[in-house]
Amino acid sequence: MEAAHESQSTAWRQRLARVLPGLSVALALAAGLALRLWMLKKFLEINGDALIYGGIAKNLLLHGRYALTVDSGEIYPTLIRLPGYPLFLATCFRVFGMENYASAGWVQIALELAGCLLLADFARRIAPARLSRGAAHCTLWLAALCPFTAIYAVEPLTEAPTLFVLALALWSAARFRARPGWGPALSFTFAVAYAALLRPDGALAAVALAPALLIGLKRREGQAAIPYKKLARIAAVCVLLALMPFAAWTWRNWQVFHVFEPLAPRLATDPGEEPHTGWERWVKSWCLDFVSTYYVYWNVPGDILDMAKLPARAFDSPAQYAETAALAEDYNASQTLTPQLDARFGKLADERIAAHPLRSYLWLPLGRVVDMWLRPRVENLPIDLDWWVYAHHRAETRFSWAYAGLNAIYLLLGIAGLCLRPRFWRPMLAYMLLRSALLISVAGPEARYTLECFPMLLALGGVALYRFTYWVLLSVLKVKASAGRG
Repeated sequence: MEAAHESQSTAWRQRLARVLPGLSVALALAAGLALRLWMLKKFLEINGDALIYGGIAKNLLLHGRYALTVDSGEIYPTLIRLPGYPLFLATCFRVFGMENYASAGWVQIALELAGCLLLADFARRIAPARLSRGAAHCTLWLAALCPFTAIYAVEPLTEAPTLFVLALALWSAARFRARPGWGPALSFTFAVAYAALLRPDGALAAVALAPALLIGLKRREGQAAIPYKKLARIAAVCVLLALMPFAAWTWRNWQVFHVFEPLAPRLATDPGEEPHTGWERWVKSWCLDFVSTYYVYWNVPGDILDMAKLPARAFDSPAQYAETAALAEDYNASQTLTPQLDARFGKLADERIAAHPLRSYLWLPLGRVVDMWLRPRVENLPIDLDWWVYAHHRAETRFSWAYAGLNAIYLLLGIAGLCLRPRFWRPMLAYMLLRSALLISVAGPEARYTLECFPMLLALGGVALYRFTYWVLLSVLKVKASAGRG
């Protein structure tokens, strides 16, 4: 009887072991879907960049032109945005109806959940063998329930498709490293090329991850090493395929504007438009956080420059305050940033930079990067920008600090994963460092600019989380075994 009972117990445990992984995946995806659908209902907003992308998509469908429509109703060609996301929106509008931005949210939710699965399998591939399955499940749950990435799945912006193609790039690179071939090479090429078609900084994915396709390739037991000639053919074809859309985009820009522009202008200006470099330098000489980006940087030109919104660090002396106030008054008279006003802002910026070069070239740029990494990611939520003022809105302040804590947990898990040095940790670290270095040049910080690092943080965090869980389980088993012997 005892033998039969033991046999039944063993069979039950085996069935449970077969069912639990699938159940875990299904529950994680269901929870991730529920979170994103709730966010789609509550937080979908159509403004700013979404209208720019949508306007280009509409003109592609209605007029066959890559162009923007101005207030007068005229259509002008543009190159301020790369074609990746307008083409994505145009496809959604064609299938689901013109200006149906919610349809883009539905498609992006599907892409994000697919990206969660890709990251889970990527974590399985890079984790040590004894941790691989558990790391995959931890990564899946971390990715599916991450509110910072989930909310961008419902926004008609480039972040959600970018997160998906980055997950695809990581997964494809790990597959190629394990078994080099055309399939993973082509999927990697599509991923990094489309990442760059979505945003110019998407090209960093190729810079950081492409070398990892070849570095570390070793002869696997029972398999012949891939011939160098085949590797060269794969590399040549993939480079050619990756460059083709940018060659077409560059040719279009030359034909339309007679300028060489393979990506998009850094200041998002069409040829003939004033780039306002003086204003940009002046903002960089004091801007440190998203509040200044929202209330000042985004308002000019086109809205008032409110002196009350400028922080104390924007002035080094009473004379500089008076000069800035005079500049603001002159600008507010027309709310147009003329070349003369822009030059005056530039002169003021040069004075501030010359007086405090270390502040301008080191402390403020680093501070902006830190703000983008650590700030509570509540920019898409109905929460006041001065969330830290507890007396104004106690619930919002508590929620924002909780969000900051959750963001810190994700970052710490990612750092812990790097310390464990799983396979592929170097290219992931290289991507995050390159992206952070690029963000030093940004005048107006936004927390979403660091969101592209989350695919790496989620995979590394999944490895670290299961490593910690594994260590705890082993410790508990050792204690029980010691107690049993005692």
